[in-house]
Amino acid sequence: MHPVKLQLALDEVAPGSLETIPAAHRLLSNGANRDDLTQLARTSAYEAAFGLLYRLTAYGQDDDAPDDYPGWRLVETTAAGELTGRAVQSLHESLLTMDPSGREGQDLFE
Repeated sequence: MHPVKLQLALDEVAPGSLETIPAAHRLLSNGANRDDLTQLARTSAYEAAFGLLYRLTAYGQDDDAPDDYPGWRLVETTAAGELTGRAVQSLHESLLTMDPSGREGQDLFE
């Protein structure tokens, strides 16, 4: 996990970690609400992860590329790294179920 994202995720258990991000520090210094800023960071991280997982596993082709350009596919392998022949699909659909709080992201959009 990227250190900045880890710091944002840890802000509740490690007070002050939000201040290590210069833009967040400036906003907090100017009176921004800590909870709102944390919520914004969490929601932005979720949206980025969702978009990446969707793009990797949903359809495997760049919409702007010509039809004859190659695409991609995320595939499953065995523990030894051999291909199983099965594609990994729809990872974005599992993202909310992996919420460590157990709330399945319900608080992200409140």
